[in-house]
Amino acid sequence: MIYIFGIIISYLLGSIPMGLLLTRIAGKGDLRRVGSGNIGATNVMRVGGFRMAAITWLLDMAKAIAAVFIGNAIAGDAFGAWCGFAAIIGHCYPVWLRFHGGKGISSLFGVLLAINPIAFAVCGIEWIIVALFSGYSSLGAVVAFCLMPILGFAIGTDIGFAFLSIALVCLWRHRENIGRLITGRESKIEWKWKK
Repeated sequence: MIYIFGIIISYLLGSIPMGLLLTRIAGKGDLRRVGSGNIGATNVMRVGGFRMAAITWLLDMAKAIAAVFIGNAIAGDAFGAWCGFAAIIGHCYPVWLRFHGGKGISSLFGVLLAINPIAFAVCGIEWIIVALFSGYSSLGAVVAFCLMPILGFAIGTDIGFAFLSIALVCLWRHRENIGRLITGRESKIEWKWKK
């Protein structure tokens, strides 16, 4: 029963729409009606600037970190990874927003940091390099998704399967971005420091 409780709490934590709440509090309107319509940090930058996007990113990471810690406290690292997976499902499919949420990248980095800081650093450095040199945040994310299961299985088999599941969900959420990257229609990063 406590395992089910841990998964449910992790999902509910993940489903808190930080970007949507922050932009509403700041008087920027409904984030879902602006730009890409996504509630993640990239769309927050379009309407609120870099600082608000950074806060959104950190809060989305924090809720995933909290979920991992809950899982660790219940049954150790492997269950912590699965609670992190539940938080990412919540972020992507939040019950409060009729299951229309973000794409999971910021919460994914929260899971990585909570489970293995080295894996977090590897994926983080990769994302920064790819995103800056290509101009495509989504391309850096897709490469990170492909790296994540490799890093997970290097840590342990149970962690590897959790990381593989997270990567598959995030790849699915980025399927439209992948299609646009292939056809050359993907939007590049808009670096707006103030809004």
